[in-house]
Amino acid sequence: MNVREATEADVDTAVDTLTQALVDYPMTRACLDPDGYVERLTQYHRLFLTGIGLPHGGVWVTDDVSAVAIWFPPGLPADVFARHSAAFEELTGSRTALTAEYAKAIALFHPRDPFWLLALAAVHPDRQRQGLGRAVIAPGLATADAAHSPAFVETQDPANVGFYESLGFTVIAELELPHRGPMHYAMYRAADQAGL
Repeated sequence: MNVREATEADVDTAVDTLTQALVDYPMTRACLDPDGYVERLTQYHRLFLTGIGLPHGGVWVTDDVSAVAIWFPPGLPADVFARHSAAFEELTGSRTALTAEYAKAIALFHPRDPFWLLALAAVHPDRQRQGLGRAVIAPGLATADAAHSPAFVETQDPANVGFYESLGFTVIAELELPHRGPMHYAMYRAADQAGL
């Protein structure tokens, strides 16, 4: 399966892949208002992709867009997120205060040095366990390595930890989020890990 950079023409299919794959992801289940959850999740992924990923980051997909990886480069300006804050708050709805509390807690574990952030990665449920996740994440890792930059990923699904470790990431922090929230894992990959 060929992996390529995503275009605007891929948005609808990429949003569907992200939503199908991540419908029960612990963090979005905790942070998005449960009223109309699936529609909110779909809108969240569309906003994340069209408002931040495509214009400011790197987005790679398989040819059939059954796998998607969204990367943010070092030094992404804060106003990139700020301009979408009202839209994100509308999606979190009754969970807005909780989401802000979680964001503040996990930010403590972000590396101080510049890094490439694997912001979202997903494989459609019909195509999982075929190596597509690894394939679609690889270009971002190669970009980070070419820039001699570390990479960083956060997950709230314990099942993801071993997979990211196989890509060279190491758990640097674990936090059980308050209010019976999910377990948060911060994972760091040192610069120049090519070949792992």
